[in-house]
Amino acid sequence: MKRLGGLSLFALAVALLPFIFPDNYYVTVVAVSAGLHAILAISLNLLMGYAGQISLGHAAFFGIGAYTSAVLTTRYGWNPWPSILVGLAFTGTLAYIVARPILKLKGHYLAMATLGLGIIVHIFIVQMGWLTGGPDGMGGIPTLSVFGWTIDSDERWYVAIGVLLVLVIWLALNIIDSRSGRALRALHGSEVAAEMMGINTAATKTGVFVLAALIASVAGSVFAHQQAFVSPDSFSFFFSIELVTMVVLGGMASTYGAVLGAIILTFLPELLVIFEDYEVMIFGGILMGMMIFLPQGLFIGLKDLLHKLVHKRSNKAKQAASQKENNHGVA
Repeated sequence: MKRLGGLSLFALAVALLPFIFPDNYYVTVVAVSAGLHAILAISLNLLMGYAGQISLGHAAFFGIGAYTSAVLTTRYGWNPWPSILVGLAFTGTLAYIVARPILKLKGHYLAMATLGLGIIVHIFIVQMGWLTGGPDGMGGIPTLSVFGWTIDSDERWYVAIGVLLVLVIWLALNIIDSRSGRALRALHGSEVAAEMMGINTAATKTGVFVLAALIASVAGSVFAHQQAFVSPDSFSFFFSIELVTMVVLGGMASTYGAVLGAIILTFLPELLVIFEDYEVMIFGGILMGMMIFLPQGLFIGLKDLLHKLVHKRSNKAKQAASQKENNHGVA
């Protein structure tokens, strides 16, 4: 019930935001990007935050989903929905094939292996110009329609991505609270201990890796149809690092923390544009300050701070009541 209550409040906030800020650029345009980033951060958080498996190539699966939809719809005239399904199948197959050898590695070796995967996919996109458009990218990607409802405006994309984000959060929360989620947390704590408890660690790591890749693929396909244009720059190594930063900033092993981190890292550059030449310096300073003073992440840090304040206020109220009773007793 607590999980559903939090999700209901989040869904209500998403639904009411356009009414509170009508005709607002940050709601109809930037929030769409924030929603897609949040979906990606949630998927990466399942792998990093809960399973403890770092990935520096998550943008590769995002790009595979985007380019599969782009190529099939623009070059071969496919309907967008089958294209998305093919992107899912292709991404899931690739993730499954590479998961077993890659996830045998640990620490820096795992990070380098996933980084290599991301670089290979990026090079493939750039070099296969006859298929992907090369460095110039691809345009003319058709939009999506859902039961005759064409998603052809920023407002409609906000609704569509908002619904998708809520569904992904619901999926992540259910996985975390399930037997699989407990296996992920055990794996994160100690792989040896998890194996002694009877958990198939190889299958668990492979499963969460494939799931994270599939969610990223869906986000990539939606991104392609929303933007109507894709280019290799959107799926580079630097974007993978940005996704990792979103997860760490918001708070690892926290679904809503991943969402918060994605929202901050999407909106903050927009808000800092007014500082022009100092934008990057201020942005870096804010991130450094958060990591120094809130090392567990912003969401968890703020939640702990709120609990401390409530506990402190409760103790003061109890002390005041106790003092009042003592005064009455003396009287």
